[in-house]
Amino acid sequence: MFFYTYCISFQGPPSNDMDAKNATFLTKFVLAGLSFQQEWHIHLFLVFLVIYLITIVGNLGLIALICNDPHLHIPMYLFLGSLAFMDAWISSTVTPKILVNFFAKSKMMSISECVIQLFSFAFSATTECFLLAAMAYDRYLAICKPLLYPVIMTNRLCNKLLVLSFLGGLLHSLIHVGFLFRLTFCNYNIIHHFYCDIKPLFRISCTDPSINVLMVFISSGSIQVFTIMTVLVSYTLVLFTILKRKSIQGIRKAFSTCGAHLLSVSLYYGPLLFMYVRPGSTQADDQDMMDSLFYTVIIPLLNPIIYSLRNKKVIDSVAKMLKRNV
Repeated sequence: MFFYTYCISFQGPPSNDMDAKNATFLTKFVLAGLSFQQEWHIHLFLVFLVIYLITIVGNLGLIALICNDPHLHIPMYLFLGSLAFMDAWISSTVTPKILVNFFAKSKMMSISECVIQLFSFAFSATTECFLLAAMAYDRYLAICKPLLYPVIMTNRLCNKLLVLSFLGGLLHSLIHVGFLFRLTFCNYNIIHHFYCDIKPLFRISCTDPSINVLMVFISSGSIQVFTIMTVLVSYTLVLFTILKRKSIQGIRKAFSTCGAHLLSVSLYYGPLLFMYVRPGSTQADDQDMMDSLFYTVIIPLLNPIIYSLRNKKVIDSVAKMLKRNV
């Protein structure tokens, strides 16, 4: 019943086979999201530009810090550096197009640009899900099995988890892009979003998108269930282990180590689940855009701040670098 409702909500503009045959197939789309009055464009442009610059500087700076400090060449920070890279990627996939559209006379986007943006977004978002799960597993081993941690979480295993995360994101994005080519678009090319997301494309398709919806439901649902369950199980075991300890200092250290990751996971999965699990509807376009804006623009800005301010090794590394250079 849930999937039937989910599928029906994505039916595009009504058309039959004869109409589709006689229709003019479209190769360009109009991004109609984030439409504001003209006098607000300069202010919003500056806001998004500042956010984007801080996001790129923060994430790339964190990557440079990890690369240049040998003390940070351990699995925890290799995962963190990869997460920062994906945050910079997902922000660069979406934000530059938002900035251009504030002043562009035509908000047209070719179908090839749309497919590339969709692929880039799906790849970065999915890879980030796997990275968050790998980071949770790493913290479970470090806190629950501290003596075996160096034996289990070797650089080889860390590299395997990183490669599998990137391959999982690549495979998932290729599946959706591949199935997207079975859709045709005619008579209606306005996308009520600020980037080419898969749900708005389903709504304007003049081909029945039921198979595509099923693939999104199965693949995205299974990935989110797997990664969320990995995070929940890992931190449940971590919590039990922490509560067994009688050392206040050990408890504080464990909570300090895991607190930043839990906060990042909560911020990331909240809007993602709300957007892709609940049934879609035309009335939910504005809500979908706000959710998308949060995890494509705001979260990549917050992650380097969260992990830097709550991580003593990162702060010490920044202090050493400043002393060395300044």
